[in-house]
Amino acid sequence: MGKLDGKVAVITSGSTGIGRGIGEAFLAEGAKVVINGRDAEKGARALKEMNAGERGHFIRGDVTVREDIDAVVDGAVEHFGRIDILVNNAGGLIKTAPVANLADEDWDYAVKWNLYSAFWASRKALGYMLPQKFGRIINISSVEGKHGKPAIPAYVTCKHALIGLTKAIAKENGTAGVTCNAICPGLVWTDVLVATGPDSAREMGLTFDQMVDQFAQETALKRISTIEEVAAVAVLMASDVAGGITGAAYNVDGGTAAY
Repeated sequence: MGKLDGKVAVITSGSTGIGRGIGEAFLAEGAKVVINGRDAEKGARALKEMNAGERGHFIRGDVTVREDIDAVVDGAVEHFGRIDILVNNAGGLIKTAPVANLADEDWDYAVKWNLYSAFWASRKALGYMLPQKFGRIINISSVEGKHGKPAIPAYVTCKHALIGLTKAIAKENGTAGVTCNAICPGLVWTDVLVATGPDSAREMGLTFDQMVDQFAQETALKRISTIEEVAAVAVLMASDVAGGITGAAYNVDGGTAAY
């Protein structure tokens, strides 16, 4: 018996990185998993590599477009008959710039990608979760949602706001059997980090190894986190045993955040 037997989970941006890792962990615990992404070929390949079989399904969509988000949630219910777990994993960092130099369009895109996507998906999922009197909403925030960092003001703002959205959803829907929690990872070893990290490091005037070491030195463990460590917390939050946990923001950051 898995911890998530019979449950249906939707994971936005689930083809790679943390989202894919959570999907693999959910499958291992018996869940049916719907992953979303922009690239259908990449999504199909991910499901095959995850050995998802009939318990996996991919729905293409751009999370910065509300209609696409609605279609992902509706499509999951159409395919598997229900939605029990929503993981708002979509988001990230593309451009770095201080507030004084940040363009409107870059701010707007960051807010849509990191915050609006979670709001839209949660609103849509609640339409199904509330009548069935059960639901688990898990928002992937960040250690940057608990403290500031220069040159990424839009990202920091959105990740703080995502924790606020988490607490609001939790307060509003607790008596209906729906919980909402956030996970706040630090830097995590992912394929995305390997692909984009060198460019980010150059913008910081560092090599990739120097950048990773800088993040590691900010932690108590003196290393960065793994996908598996984040996914384990997601499994806990999605499971029945976590029914008494809601409105929380769990750090998976090696001891970086002060609270």
